[in-house]
Amino acid sequence: MAVNKLDAVLLRKAFLAGAARLESQKDRINELNVFPVPDGDTGTNMTLTIMSAVRAVNEVEEPTVDAICKAMSSGSLRGARGNSGVILSQLLRGLSREMKSNPDNITVETMAAAFTRATDTAYKAVMKPKEGTILTVARGGSDKAKELVGTTEDLVEFLEQVVAYMEEVLDRTPDLLPVLKEAGVVDSGGTGLLECMKGALDAIAGKDVPLATGIEKAEAEEKEEEKYGFKAKLTLKADKPFTSADQIAIEKAVSDIASFKTEGSGSEVKMSFATDKPGQVLEEVLSYGSVSEMNVENLHTVIKETKPAPEKEERETAELSEEHKDIAFIAVSAGSGLSEVFRQLGADLVIEGGQTMNPSTEDVLNAITKINADNVFIFPNNKNIILAANQARDLTEDKKVYVIPTKTIPQGITALIAYEYGSAADDVEAAMLDAIKEVKSGEVTYAVRDTSVDGRPIKQGDIMGIGDDGIISVTRSVEDTVSEMADTLIDESSSLVTLYYGADIKAEDAESLKEKITAEHSGVDVELQEGGQPVYYYIISVE
Repeated sequence: MAVNKLDAVLLRKAFLAGAARLESQKDRINELNVFPVPDGDTGTNMTLTIMSAVRAVNEVEEPTVDAICKAMSSGSLRGARGNSGVILSQLLRGLSREMKSNPDNITVETMAAAFTRATDTAYKAVMKPKEGTILTVARGGSDKAKELVGTTEDLVEFLEQVVAYMEEVLDRTPDLLPVLKEAGVVDSGGTGLLECMKGALDAIAGKDVPLATGIEKAEAEEKEEEKYGFKAKLTLKADKPFTSADQIAIEKAVSDIASFKTEGSGSEVKMSFATDKPGQVLEEVLSYGSVSEMNVENLHTVIKETKPAPEKEERETAELSEEHKDIAFIAVSAGSGLSEVFRQLGADLVIEGGQTMNPSTEDVLNAITKINADNVFIFPNNKNIILAANQARDLTEDKKVYVIPTKTIPQGITALIAYEYGSAADDVEAAMLDAIKEVKSGEVTYAVRDTSVDGRPIKQGDIMGIGDDGIISVTRSVEDTVSEMADTLIDESSSLVTLYYGADIKAEDAESLKEKITAEHSGVDVELQEGGQPVYYYIISVE
């Protein structure tokens, strides 16, 4: 049966079906990230973004096209996480605005115009749009939609052709981005968008499809999540048949640091665990075979005031809200040690997040609202958080917000150090932008799959050193990777190296590594700081 027009009921169903399909493909989308790091999170970010909109849509008591569109737009904008999530929210924003302008006549022509407006809105939100990404797939869909106007009045036929062409464009993304071709994957964000479109198409075509509800997790899972900070899912490809005895052995080995579950036995076993030390648990699992389809999620993204004594929280919250300041600072950080560094340098609020779980636009907005200051500076400290911070800035009306585009923790720390008390806000911004150019950063973590990046073959379990511009070192040990990174990053102009060691590193091992680098590079000072960050063994700063 042909569908020539969308009403509020069918629009709502299509959106919820698209969200449900995206959620069902979350882990597969995460696996498409180019870098084989354990925090590939495109699918997670897009799902959390759209689920924020799902909750808003499901709260609409009397569905109208206008009400549904407003909920889709505002819910996704505030819930947007990561670059992919922000772009998805902008696509929904443009789509909703066009449909709201013609709510009683959402036909093929209106839908084509909505796709074009969605794509234009998303491109404008990105300072330097890159082809071969979700933007390219969106543009392919809107171009095809314009081409089809006048050829059919059936929305199902129209969307089938649009979706088919978007899939063709997605398959071509490796030809537009060499890093995708080298890694042997298509764009992860584009894949997420395509899955949304497929779910919506199925609903409009009248198929029996699941609809997203936005309902939170079961109480038992919530209690587990409150105990630990990270949750991981993976597939173990066992070297020999995995048995119940092996399961008991792993559970016993990690019982002090994790809640561990397995599903099945034999050569391929699904595993999940909640922990504060995912690296240590993974090392135990890898003793039984190789790992694939791994995804690590940060279970808590919490705004914390940078106050040292919990028992003073209520009083100090009042002090924070009452004290008016000219300039205040918000930093995104993962790890108690890193958060403490930002606090000591003058950060007024710390948003716990960063790698693995990017804070949402609303998380940043809430932090901005909490601060009583005329000018608020935000340090995202991760390239995947900058767009969300910019979005929060654009939604703020009662104070001026400056987003310093810090892509790493060392850049954020350097920016704060550059602050001179009493300087005008615009001068502070200029000084910070200059300062972050002078610091070099590196992060050390493990590879979750075989691949090739920047011409370097990488095997699962390798220890990678990732610099500001890509892979610097790949070895089989943390110490060798850090040492090679130091050799690359330190030059004749370097004077200070700081090592921030993570939750999986023992203090004595970090001290030993510091002494080794000091001996190998006598012309620089080497400092050691407990960072407490998960997943990343070390974060390195060279100035």
